[in-house]
Amino acid sequence: MSQWSQVQQLEIKFLEQVDQFYDDNFPMEIRHLLAQWIESQDWEAAANNEAMAMILLQNLIIQVDEQLDRVSQEKNLLLIHNLKRVRKLLQGKYHGNPMHIAVIISNCLREERRILAAASMPVQGPLEKSLQNSVVSERQRNVEHKVSAIKNSAQMTDQDVKYLEDLQEEFDFRYKTIQSLEQNDKNCALIKQEMLALQAMLNTLDYKRKEVLSKIGRVIHEIDMLMSNMLTEELLDWKRRQQIACIGGPLHGGLDQLQNCFTLLAESLFQVRRQLEKLDELLTRLTYDGDPIPVQRPQLLEKVNFLLYNLFRNSFVVERQPCMPTHPQRPMVLKTLIQFTVKLRLLIKLPELNYQIRVKATIDNNRRFVLCGTHVKAMNMDESANGSLSVEFRHLQPKEMKTSAGSKGNEGPHMVTEELHSISFETQVCLYGLTINLETSSLPVVMISNVSQLPNAWASIIWYNLSTNDPQNLSFFNNPPAATLSQLLEVLSWQFSSYVGRGLNSEQLNMLAEKLTGQQVSYNDYQLSWAKFCKEHLPGKSFTFWVWLEAILDLIKKHILPLWIDGYVMGFVSKEKERILLKDKTPGTFLLRFSESNLGGITFTWVDQLENGDVTFHSVEPYNKGRLSALPFADILRDYKVIMADNVPENPLKYLYPDIPKDKAFGKHYSCQPNEVSKPSDGGGKGYVPSVFIPVSKILNDSTEPHSPSDLLPMSPSVYAVLREHLSPTAIETAVSCKLSHL
Repeated sequence: MSQWSQVQQLEIKFLEQVDQFYDDNFPMEIRHLLAQWIESQDWEAAANNEAMAMILLQNLIIQVDEQLDRVSQEKNLLLIHNLKRVRKLLQGKYHGNPMHIAVIISNCLREERRILAAASMPVQGPLEKSLQNSVVSERQRNVEHKVSAIKNSAQMTDQDVKYLEDLQEEFDFRYKTIQSLEQNDKNCALIKQEMLALQAMLNTLDYKRKEVLSKIGRVIHEIDMLMSNMLTEELLDWKRRQQIACIGGPLHGGLDQLQNCFTLLAESLFQVRRQLEKLDELLTRLTYDGDPIPVQRPQLLEKVNFLLYNLFRNSFVVERQPCMPTHPQRPMVLKTLIQFTVKLRLLIKLPELNYQIRVKATIDNNRRFVLCGTHVKAMNMDESANGSLSVEFRHLQPKEMKTSAGSKGNEGPHMVTEELHSISFETQVCLYGLTINLETSSLPVVMISNVSQLPNAWASIIWYNLSTNDPQNLSFFNNPPAATLSQLLEVLSWQFSSYVGRGLNSEQLNMLAEKLTGQQVSYNDYQLSWAKFCKEHLPGKSFTFWVWLEAILDLIKKHILPLWIDGYVMGFVSKEKERILLKDKTPGTFLLRFSESNLGGITFTWVDQLENGDVTFHSVEPYNKGRLSALPFADILRDYKVIMADNVPENPLKYLYPDIPKDKAFGKHYSCQPNEVSKPSDGGGKGYVPSVFIPVSKILNDSTEPHSPSDLLPMSPSVYAVLREHLSPTAIETAVSCKLSHL
């Protein structure tokens, strides 16, 4: 079943979440019509490879054209209209930046997987629940409402300033008219009456000046309060959501809404600034005793400038954290001399700033690393599909500097993966007489010099972003805090949903919890240390919990991904639990689980029944990536044979737990039809009998011997037949038997 088909079967509350991230940037019609084709493309790789992204964009347009031809024949007017609109969008919006559509589609697919994983969970995880707090949503709506109200107030004050300007011009005209009269004329009653009228007009001017200054003060106060409270909280929440998204959590939408709020506030502040400048102009033409402008205007202008400085400084954000194109799902882990990308945005989108802001990227201040490549670029509105004012660095490389002794600091396989660094960015905004210096930094990154360090480096990134909201605590691992087990398990499930397309259910998480703690514990109360997660070896093992889990992720991704996505790999189940699950099942029922003693290994265990009615279990030695590279796992399950006492090979695997016929579960994943021994005339060239590899194990019938896992021996049917002609059954048994291995 395709991922999109699974999405369509979700409950309405999950479908509403799906609806939120499909918009005009990537319409849902295209996702629906091209579901299988979209899911078969590598959008994650294209998101960091411009040439590949361009090819995928062109192919996407071709797919849309084919759909357009089909619906044209069906005369579906509405769909024809929508597809033409989508085609125009794809060509116009993404032709200059094809990687952006790859990022959008990759994010949508990933978010679908996360929602599917969440739907399979009995309850929503604590982290995700906190990010979807109804109070937060209400605050977002309040911010947008207040920003709109502030904008309206600033525009209405513009009208008051214009009325004040007109009133003062009338006063100037009438006053100068009286001043131009001869002295004798000024003594007449009519002139005296006019002077009284002018005094009344001056009183009105004074009142209007005070009223305008009061309204300007209220607008400034409203902006100040909004920036100090709700807008700051919104920005901090977005940054927290970005942290969580970087380690596999829900997508961190909302930046466009923040940009709209920041831009409207900046426009309002500049509008107020112009109003104060107009008042200064009016002041130079007319002042009087008790004039409020020279008293209040300097203070108001100072406050406006202060708010503009703060607004600009907060608006300079890292939109997409540093990430190597080769590892798009492991952001903030950077390898020396390997390019990484990072994107910044100024949330104040003003046309006057297009191509006027040059951003410089640097790393740390300890002179240990330097950035090679293009590290100064101008922000613009042309590269982003949504027209945001942004800049993307695509060719930066970290390089470790040599020490005074001529050698590199920690370069090599033992570079400390708990050492945090920061990529910093600085720029300067010059606008309307203001000069504002801006600085921002990425979330802490971990530097590695060898890909073998990637798993532990990623563990550091997970722990940091799970445990703290602080975006710049580079000394975090000097004394890393413990993490709540419930939150950690939720993040571990995200690793599976984001990396291999299917998250973990409660039973699987229970097994991981027991493995981490060595006991059955309450998720909500238990605090797990960093050392327990990533530093200390598992009891009786030569590796840590995280190394074991990372090896399983790698195994799934490279060798059993379709089986995992279909939900046929139970995976995380202890040997004791698998016996409980299988003991009452039909003989030949089996399940698939990950090895607890072998890194990156998967095994299967089946239940059998002895002649006396006793139940017995058999587990094959775990298959690792070496074996699975030679033979697909689905084919192994199909062709697996055991040699019993009568020396007749047979496949003991009948039903996938709980009762799914094996071929029904795995049939679509077989690489070809079951292998049969062919006659020479039916086989390959030159009369050879085609050979196939069949996994074979021997099970001893001696009741004194334990039923334990035995090794895999690749053997073709023809070879087995020849062996039977020349060797005794005992000799064959000795040849195919291997050293018993405990799982």
